[in-house]
Formats: sequence, structure tokens, C-alpha cells
Amino acid sequence: MLILRVANAAGHKSLWNNALRSAYLHRRGILTLAIETSCDDTSVAIVDKTTSSAKIHFLENITCDSTAYQGIHPLRALESHQENLASLVNKALSHLPRPESEQGNRKLVTLSDGPRQKPDFISATRGPGMRANLFVGLDTAKALSVAWQIPFVGVHHMQAHLLTPRLVSAVSLSPDNKHITPDFPFLSTLASGGHTLLVTSTSLTTHSILATTCDIALGEALDKVAREILPPSLLKSSKNTMYGKLLEQYAFPNGPADYKDYTAPRTRGEEIACAKRVSEYGWSLTTPLAQTRQLAFSFSFLATAVGKILSKRSTTSTPLSDTERVALAREAMRTCFEHLASRTVIALDSLSSSNTESKQPLPIKTLVVSGGVAANRFLMTVLRSFLDVRGFAHVRIVAPPPALCTDNAAMIGWAGIEMFEAGWRSELSVRALRKWSLDESGDGDGGDDGDGAGGVLGVGGWVRV
Repeated sequence: MLILRVANAAGHKSLWNNALRSAYLHRRGILTLAIETSCDDTSVAIVDKTTSSAKIHFLENITCDSTAYQGIHPLRALESHQENLASLVNKALSHLPRPESEQGNRKLVTLSDGPRQKPDFISATRGPGMRANLFVGLDTAKALSVAWQIPFVGVHHMQAHLLTPRLVSAVSLSPDNKHITPDFPFLSTLASGGHTLLVTSTSLTTHSILATTCDIALGEALDKVAREILPPSLLKSSKNTMYGKLLEQYAFPNGPADYKDYTAPRTRGEEIACAKRVSEYGWSLTTPLAQTRQLAFSFSFLATAVGKILSKRSTTSTPLSDTERVALAREAMRTCFEHLASRTVIALDSLSSSNTESKQPLPIKTLVVSGGVAANRFLMTVLRSFLDVRGFAHVRIVAPPPALCTDNAAMIGWAGIEMFEAGWRSELSVRALRKWSLDESGDGDGGDDGDGAGGVLGVGGWVRV
């Protein structure tokens, strides 16, 4: 106590409070119930972090059936959240730890099957995403927070994606059994159906966007060309709208064995030279921005180029064979993934030479790859090959297992835990944010709620305990 009084007298009360709180939470652990409803996946999880590890007690997703629309239907996705979230939360409650497994003096909640440990707080995705869908999860989280008289944390969806490998390390889910924890600073490639970003992270809440897409996201581009390339019978028999995943399975039926001989262009000159590679069938796909070092992505070209190839073939007497479809699928992915890898290498070059603010090199040792497209094994091969031949063999690539690449509540729970540990809580008045930039220099929602600033902490509604 003497130490604490001296620190307070020196004006460091908040610093010591944070340190004491962190030590206390580590001793007893942190338990959260998490909700994710940003798009078309309704997901609930219960995540528990202790001193040395973490455990996912419950994780379940219900994906809206949009096969009739061959893509996400906003209204149907909203209805799916409304129909399924309450039952998922109810199911999750029976997976809260029992009192005998508690650490420290945790409070209890009485359920029909007896007492369970009450979560320390509720986590829910606040944004970015479809606003109406987000509100379903956010309002449910607030209701649980009020009913149980516990705090809640409104989580940034993209921050959760880039922190997912830290969750994987804590729960020992890493498929290569190495359990690499990305330490700050690290670089992230976040690729999904709605986002394609290159982000540097120097702390939990400090992120800088180096590149984003000029048009559409990588995942959306792959879904679009999949609907063009895949045989109609295969599309019709699909039980979901994860067409990018279906495209990978169709192009590489034997998995990594089909691209084991892949080698990335060793120089920028080679990369530019093969930017328009003519296939044996006479068509080609041109890699965007190949002649420049611009830190930006562009994927809208893909659907247009593939559409022209297929349209031209439809006017001839020779139908597209299955072999040619496979070749086109492989070339579509190669072109997109090399574009992504090329910009990643350019970013690493820039970061290793100087930091834009401090003018000092930023030592990047880890590349985090997350988001739905990170589940594509060919993408991981392309990225690893690019780094190896371009002077970044020392940079480790860390990606979650496929089940945690797509939107899920476990990553929301983990991001909530990291924010909660750091002393952050959300006010009950916060609203869902359709847009919410990770970068402090970017725009927030820009909507009618007045939360227009960028950065994780740049929007209103945060409370520091």
C-alpha cells in the first residue's frame, strides 16, 4: 500500500490502478460471452482467459441460407439473426463453467441446471458491418449486460480479425503446433468478402492502414468469378454461398499437391514480365498495378476479364471444357493472390527502410493473414513463396485455422478480453457503426450518430476504468 500511495502522490494513480487490475484479472481469469452479427453469420461464443492460456467453452455459427440469391441478401440475413440469436445465446449458457472450476471470487448465475459462473462482461461486434444486423447483436449484448449487471465491450470487427492468431496461440489451436503469438509491431493482411487491407499494428489500439482496395474486396471478386467459372451443376448442388472456397476445391482437387511446384517471381522485373501470361487456350488475365509500386489493391478487373473470356467462347462452336475451366480458375486465383503478395512485399520494403512518422525502420517479424480468404491454402503458398524469394524469409506468416478465419464470435470475445484487460468498456448508449476505420486518420461511420472519427478509440462511447 505504501508503494501505491507514493505512486498516487506522484500523479501515477491510473498507471498503478491499471497494473493492479491486470494482475488481479490474470489471477482469477476473464470470462466473456461474445456475439457476432456483422454480416450473415449469427455466432455466439464463451471465451475464458487465464494466466497462461485460454479456452473456448462454446462456439457456434448459424449462416443465413442465401443459396437462392447466390450471395448475401441483406434482409434475409437480418431475419436470420432475429430468428437464431436468442436460441444460440440460450444454448451457450449451458456451457458457462460450473462453480467448481472457478478461479478467484467469481460471481454466479443460476440456470435451470444449477449455478454457473457469470461472465465478467459481454462482448459484441459494434462495427463495421451491416448496421441493422449489427444492432441485433449489440442490443442483445446490452440487454445481457443490464440483466446481469456486468460491463460490455463493443468490438471492432477488423481488430478482432487481426488479433485472432493471438487467440489461437492462447488456446493451442495452431495447426502446425507452434502456437506463435504475434507480438507488436506486426503487419496484417485482412482479406474477406467485404475488406482487403494491409495494416501495421504497433499496439492493441494503434493501427495504420497501408493499403486498401480501390473497388471491391478480394473475397467478393473470387465469389463473382466462381459463379462464372464453376459448372452450373456444381453451383446448384452447393449448400452455401461460399463460392470462393468452392472455387479453390474445384481448381485444386488434390490440395497442395496441385501447386507444390509454385515459385513466385524472384524480382520485380519477372513479376512485370508475367503480369499478362497467355494460356495455352489463348486467353490471359492481366495483374492490376503491376507496373507501379502503388500501395493499393484492385480486384474488379477479375470478373470483367473472366466474363469477356467466357462471352467470347460462347460465340464459338467449341464449349468450355472442364480442363479449361480448371485452368481459368487457377489463373484467376494466381493473378489475385500475386497482386496481394506483391503489395505486401512493397509494404515490407517500405517499413524496413523507414517508418513514416519516426523515420526509423519498423521491425516487422510477423505477417498475420486473417479474414475469410485466409482459409485458402493456395494464397498461403503464394505469400510464403513471395516472402522467401524477395528477401523476407525471416518474416513468419501466422494465420488462424480455417474455422476461425471466417466471421465468428470467438475472435470477438478475444478482442473484447484484450480491450477489457486494458481497462476499456463501452457505454450502454453506443450505436452500431456501418463504417469504422482501424486507422486514426480514416473516417468512422460518417452516419447520423456523430461518430465520425477513425481509429479503434476514435469513436465515441469508450470508458476507461
